[in-house]
Amino acid sequence: MALGRPLAALGLSADERETLEQWTRRRKTAQALALRARIVLACARGRTNSDVATALGVTRPTVGKWRARFVRDRLAGLLDEPRPGAPRTISDAQVEAVVRRTLESTPPAATPWSTRRMAERTGLSQTTIVRIWHAFGLQPHRTETFKLSTDPQFVEKVRDIVGLYLAPPTRAVVLCVDEKSQIQALDRTQPLLPLRPGQVARHTHDYVRHGTTSLFAALDAHAGTVIGEGFPRHRAVEFRKFLDRIDAAVPPELDVHLVVDNASTHKTALIRRWLAKRPRYHLHFTPTSSSWLNMVERFFSALTTQQLQRGARRSTEELEAAIHRYLAHHNADPKPFVWTKSADEILASVARFCQRTSASGH
Repeated sequence: MALGRPLAALGLSADERETLEQWTRRRKTAQALALRARIVLACARGRTNSDVATALGVTRPTVGKWRARFVRDRLAGLLDEPRPGAPRTISDAQVEAVVRRTLESTPPAATPWSTRRMAERTGLSQTTIVRIWHAFGLQPHRTETFKLSTDPQFVEKVRDIVGLYLAPPTRAVVLCVDEKSQIQALDRTQPLLPLRPGQVARHTHDYVRHGTTSLFAALDAHAGTVIGEGFPRHRAVEFRKFLDRIDAAVPPELDVHLVVDNASTHKTALIRRWLAKRPRYHLHFTPTSSSWLNMVERFFSALTTQQLQRGARRSTEELEAAIHRYLAHHNADPKPFVWTKSADEILASVARFCQRTSASGH
């Protein structure tokens, strides 16, 4: 027989879940709030207070406190309660005016608000503006880019590719294929200055080009290994040669599912003829403007940050040798990238983003 008081029912709306997930991703500020959000999300999955406490490294009373606060006051219950101290000198109306001006206007002869400009306009101190912006998560100096796919088959393609990642077919291999083109062999005009105590590594801003190469790569979505080969160019001819390399590497008894983008090199008559002769191959095209669905892009990102960005190479041969060393090191101890979101979760997230974009009036 179970002991103790029954747990309060805890259900989340879509907006509450999205807000809580945003709070958990905070890196620098409000880590206490991020922990409370993780507690509530874990409780919403039906886990007991003891299980949540063990998983998150907190005490059971802490879990019970924030569960009860959320059930009673929802999201507001996770915020810090007012503490005793000096009385406030800034009214709610002044805070609202700063937030509204930040969101709905721009300063004269400038694009983003700065803390100094906002302080001059509102008559508040610069420190007060900083605190208000931090409290509301406002960063006028920052922008990010986005692009929504206009592919008419976006939903079908997302479900197809995510299905391959989460439930791969039996007796088959799923390969994420793409090419990283125009990788430059760059040398600096002066010697690199190495890292030392109190001083970061330094190099000159100018460089000398020594040619380019293109890397064709096929990432095994579940084993994490990569088949890679360099070519001077990235045409359909080179792509067909790379398909030959894949065909030689994959055991003949396995079907091969290739996740590729919509580049013209993947759709030429040469490639169609090659595929027609090999019925075990199946192509799955990502939606337009959706390279994030192809997991090999994650490998390319790691290759860039860990090998390509800092190196100095005096020839394409040196560059290709460095890439092949990286590939060998990666394949010696592969760590697969784990796809976690289902197609329904991705499509729901895109739908919420579209709704916010439409509601913004732009």
